[in-house]
Amino acid sequence: MHKCVMVDKELIAATSRSLTLSILAEGDSYGYSIIQRVDELTDGQFKWTDSMLYPVLHRLEDQGSASSYWKPSPAGRKRKYYSLTDAGRRELEERQRQWGIAASAFSTLWDG
Repeated sequence: MHKCVMVDKELIAATSRSLTLSILAEGDSYGYSIIQRVDELTDGQFKWTDSMLYPVLHRLEDQGSASSYWKPSPAGRKRKYYSLTDAGRRELEERQRQWGIAASAFSTLWDG
């Protein structure tokens, strides 16, 4: 079992758009499912909430990086699904390039 350590809110904010784009690249998804995926990917270390995620999704949609549609859930209620657009895929590629640079720099500094 891992020890829960607080992750800086600035780090969570800085990674939220890139993580959301990356999760949508795996396939269309809805808010709660995205939050669960982040929890899974970070072993529970990033605590995302609806109030944090939905502004990110709305900005992605407003800026053309994501689109949305409604679909009934197995329980019958409608869920709003988000999908990556071509512009979103291009943005993700650029973000991957930029995060790669940062990861390489940290690896050099921290792993020596």
